[in-house]
Amino acid sequence: MGLPRTFVGFSSTDIHYYRLMLAWKANQHIDFDFTNCQLGSEINSENEAYIKKRCRERIDMAGTFAVLIGQDTRSRHKYVRWEMEVAIEKKCRIIGINLDGSKSVVKRTCPPIIMNIGAIFVPFSPKIVAYALAHYKMQQNDDYHYKDEVYTQLGL
Repeated sequence: MGLPRTFVGFSSTDIHYYRLMLAWKANQHIDFDFTNCQLGSEINSENEAYIKKRCRERIDMAGTFAVLIGQDTRSRHKYVRWEMEVAIEKKCRIIGINLDGSKSVVKRTCPPIIMNIGAIFVPFSPKIVAYALAHYKMQQNDDYHYKDEVYTQLGL
């Protein structure tokens, strides 16, 4: 089985976390990998329709939508929420990655659009994110998280 094709959604204020995920991927001493369907480079445009068209093409390539959930993700509607809508429409599996370290959904920061749809929520850590990318299958409604045994098994 190949690596999960993944589009990572994030608020522009959290771009450094996305770059850290790319560093995990590049580091031979960290067991973390995925096929990145994110845009190859920044779009040099102010044209919202064009930007959304390019993002939709990349989300359409992915089977997984991982969203970095930071302090302002819940309020980002123009692109981040729209990306989530596209991912849900496409029936991507959804992985919420909490930048505050929480192991389950955090209602004050999580965008409501990905709550109670069968997504899983994990903290920002290469081992548990890699585990979710490799093992999680979308469930029926509700919000999901891994039990403490999984974290213990991973050495977390």
